[in-house]
Amino acid sequence: MVSVISRSGGRTATGIAGRTRGRLSAAGATLGALAMVSMGMVPSASAAEAPPPWHLTAMKAEQMWKASTGEGMTVAVIDTGVNAGTPALKGQVVDGDLPVEVAYKSTEDYSGHGTSMAEIIAGTGSAGGIKGLAPDAKILPIRIGLNGLKDKSEIKKAPSVAEAIRAAADSDAKIISMSFGGSFILKEEAEAVAYAYSKGKLLFAAVGNDAGKATFKGKFIGYPAGYPYVVGVAAADKTGTVGKFSEHGIDVDLAAPGLDVPAWCDATFTQYCTTQGTSGATAVASASAALVWSAHPDWTNNQVLNALLETAGRDWPREQPSNYLGYGLIRPRVVLAEPGFDPGAPDADPLIKEHESAFKASSDFKPTPEPIPSTSAGASSGAEAEGEAPADAGKPAAGGEGETAAAAEAGDGSSLVWPIAGAIAAVVVIGGVTVVVLRKRRSA
Repeated sequence: MVSVISRSGGRTATGIAGRTRGRLSAAGATLGALAMVSMGMVPSASAAEAPPPWHLTAMKAEQMWKASTGEGMTVAVIDTGVNAGTPALKGQVVDGDLPVEVAYKSTEDYSGHGTSMAEIIAGTGSAGGIKGLAPDAKILPIRIGLNGLKDKSEIKKAPSVAEAIRAAADSDAKIISMSFGGSFILKEEAEAVAYAYSKGKLLFAAVGNDAGKATFKGKFIGYPAGYPYVVGVAAADKTGTVGKFSEHGIDVDLAAPGLDVPAWCDATFTQYCTTQGTSGATAVASASAALVWSAHPDWTNNQVLNALLETAGRDWPREQPSNYLGYGLIRPRVVLAEPGFDPGAPDADPLIKEHESAFKASSDFKPTPEPIPSTSAGASSGAEAEGEAPADAGKPAAGGEGETAAAAEAGDGSSLVWPIAGAIAAVVVIGGVTVVVLRKRRSA
C-alpha cells in the first residue's frame, strides 16, 4: 500500500473509529474500512500505445463530444504531479498562477499516477496516448507528498493536502480531482474542502480499494472522500459491476469506470498499463463533470452535481442510495442529450443532509461552507495522516463481486451507459464466509 508521508506537526486528527453512517447491510456484514489500496497495473500489449479505452465506447463519448468536449473547463489534479510533456498532454496543462510553494515541481511526476489521472481526464490521444473523456479541458496540476516521493527534502517542500485544496479553490479550476485518501479526519483538510465548496468548486475523491480486507467495526470510507462537499467515487467494470475491492458505505455517491482503464505503468513514461481501482474512476467522474459544466457554463457546482446524481444509472429510488453504487453509474450523456435539462436550485447542495450526518461524531468540525481565509503559511509536508495513498498503486484487484445496477436508460432503449446485467443483490466473500448483501439503504 502506498501512503501519504506522515508529518502532521501538531495538526488535529480525529480517528474514524466509531463513525458509522446509515446504509445498512441486510446481513449485518462488517464491510469497508479504510486503507487506500494503490494503483494496480497490468502491462499493456505495446510499450508506447495505450490499451483501448473501453469506457469511452461504453459511455458513448463520440456522441457526447458532439455536444461537449470540456472546452473552457480546468480540472485541478491533486496528485503526484503531472508530466506535461507526454504526447497526450502537450498543450493540456496550465500553471494556474499558483503560489510558488504550491506550484513546486507540479509538472514533475514521481510515480506516473498523477499523469495517468490527467490523461484519463483530458488526454488528446496523440501518438497513441490516452484519449481523455474531456479532451478539450485543461489540467491544473498540484503535487503533494504521497509515499512514492522518497527524497526527504522534497517531502518538506510539498504542500499539504489542505494547502493544495485551498490553492485549487483560489484558482480558475472549477473541478478538483483527488485520487488518494486516508483514514483520519483532519480539521485543516475539512475546512479547506468547505472553503473550496464556498468558492463554487466541485470536488471528487476516490473512496478506496480495500473493501473486504478491513477489520474495523462499521463501514468506513477514507478522506477526502468522506468530508462534506466531496463526491465519493466507486469503481465499476464493463458490466456495471462494482469491483470487489471498491470501498462501500454511505460516502459512496457515484460509480464510474475504474477497472481496466489505461494508465502509465510508472514514472519512466515508456509503457502504458491498465488500472484497477477507484483512482481512475475518480478521474472519469471529474471528466464527466467537465463535459456537463462546459455545456452549461452558467450552472453552479450544486447544479452540475445534481444533474449527475439525477441521471445516474440505477433501478432504485434516488432517496435510497446504494451502499456500493451510491446514486448509480455516472451518465453525463443523459444530461448532454437534453439541452433544456433542469439542474435544480443553484444554491442547494444535493448531498447536504448526508454530508452533515457524516460529521456528527466530530465535535470540533462545523460543516458550513463559510469562506475561510486562505492561510499564507509556508509549505509543509504533503502528509496529513498516516495511511493516505494514491487510491490505485499496487496489485490489481478483479471486479465481479460487487453490486450491479440494471436501470433502463430513457430515450434510446439501451440499458445503461455501459452494458450491465444482474440483480441488485450480490454475493460478497468476507474472510472466507459468503454473505448475501442486498442493496444498501440509508437508515431513517
